[in-house]
Formats: sequence, structure tokens, C-alpha cells
Amino acid sequence: MSNYEFSPVMSGDKPCCQISKRAQICLGLGLLVVSLSVVVAVVLLKVRSPPELLEWHGHGTTSHFSEIVLGRCFTYTQIIRPELRDEDCQKIVDAFKSAFLSKNPCNITKEDYQPLIKLVTQTIPCNKTLFWSKSKDLVHQFTWVQREFFTLEDTLLGYMADDLTWCGDPSTSDLNYQSCPHWRTDCSNNPGSVFWKVISQKFAEAACGVVQVMLNGSLTEPFNKNSTFGSVEVFNLNPEKVHTVQAWVMDDIGKVSSDSCSGSSLNELKSIVRERKMAFICQDNYRPARFVQCVKNPEHLSCRSGI
Repeated sequence: MSNYEFSPVMSGDKPCCQISKRAQICLGLGLLVVSLSVVVAVVLLKVRSPPELLEWHGHGTTSHFSEIVLGRCFTYTQIIRPELRDEDCQKIVDAFKSAFLSKNPCNITKEDYQPLIKLVTQTIPCNKTLFWSKSKDLVHQFTWVQREFFTLEDTLLGYMADDLTWCGDPSTSDLNYQSCPHWRTDCSNNPGSVFWKVISQKFAEAACGVVQVMLNGSLTEPFNKNSTFGSVEVFNLNPEKVHTVQAWVMDDIGKVSSDSCSGSSLNELKSIVRERKMAFICQDNYRPARFVQCVKNPEHLSCRSGI
């Protein structure tokens, strides 16, 4: 028989494997920390994962969109038109972005842009409103020389947004830099199209006196009733404030004239204007605008032989 005897555990004795209360607390805290770390890691993983954005056929938002529109606002209000120096550019940009951020870019409405429209107060002098269709380069070269005339892009909102693309997405509060709806292949109620319709309507409604429109005579239809001018602006001129519409039909230098003041599309415009109780005047190759064309083409025969 062995000399070693095992004694039963007496009442009140602690088992050798029992963990102290302090160790139990430490173990519990450790498990809690591990659990919290897992939860935080999962949350961070979800936050860092980019949302799945809707895909469209148009270009995405212009890079550095926010910085560009803010910079343009300051340039316009402080340098180009200092009479507007008191406009709050940051507030204007915030209202601009609020119109379309976190929304389906094919469901934008005119009402979305109303807070922005109400923020900006700009008066265009009578007789100095200049519309255009398919003549963007020339008309802006002309207004750069004749600074008293205003195209839509010579107003604050038009200047801020000119040539930019923008949209949001319902899954995020950020801009969508990957793609935006194309007005032909995706939808017409996209942020850009609705914006230009809204400010075009406001621009036309505010016009007074004689208004001008520059059209491209090298096209078969200088006046197109589906253009912004033909579908929005001409029908929002107020006959109580506008008494005359004057059209300038400009041929491109070096190109054959396809239509003129006596052509069918201009006759259609004349009918629309007169039906709305306004007078209509038309000039082919308006001389001051022709001078601007010839500055870039001084050696062309049409510029050397007299304008």
C-alpha cells in the first residue's frame, strides 16, 4: 500500500482550480474589449466600403466641382461684377448642392432649385439681354467685347455652372464622380438639364425693352423650336415688359449660309413673336458681331473685302 493517501476535500476548502474574483473581472473585461473591437471593426468596414452608385451614360461630376463653383462665385462677385460683392457665395454654393445631393438624379424638379434662385438677386439692364442658340463661342466673344450685354452665362448662376457636370446619388450625401444621367439616353429631369431650364426661364422673365438673340445661319434651322431658346426662353418673355425681339443670324466664317432672315425657321420665330404681341426685327450677319469673327479670321476673303 502506498504511503501517500488522498484526503477528501473538507467542507469549507476551496477547489484548486477555482478562479479568483479579480481574475474573473479581468477576464470579463477582456472579453468585453474583444467584443467591442469586433463591433468597431465591422462598423468601420461598412463605413469605408463605398456605396453602390447608380450607373448612367453621361460623364460624372466635374472634378473639384465644389471648389470650382465657389471660386467662380467669388471671382464674379468680387471682380467681374463687384456690385454683387455682398452676395454670400458659400450659402449660394450650399443651396446649389442641396438641390440635387442624396437624390435620384433622374427625379430632380424645378422646386429643388427654388431655394437657390431666391438667394441670388441680379438685375439685367433693359435692352441688354442677349439670348443665343448654336452660337455659343461667338456670342461669348461678342459679350466679352461688348460688356454691357448679358447672356445667361454672363449672370452669376450661369457663370458658376457653365460647362460643368454634376449629380448626386440616393445612397450617399456625396457627389457622384463616376457617372451622371445623359439627357438623351437616360432622362431629361437630371440636375443639369433642370437647372438650365430654371435659370433660362428666370432670365427670360426678367428681360425688358429690346431683347436680342444670336442664331447660327450656317445651320439649316437657325431657329429650332426644341432648343432652350425655342422651347423655354421665347415663351417666357413678358410682352408687357419686352416690346421687340431682334434676331442676329450669323454665318460661320468660311462656311456657306444655309438660312437667313428670310428663311423658313426665322419666319416661324417671327410668327411666334408677333403672336405674343411683340415686334420682330432680323439682321443677317450683324456688323459688330461680324467684326468679332474677323478678329480671329483677318485674312479670310469675307473679312478683307469689306464687312
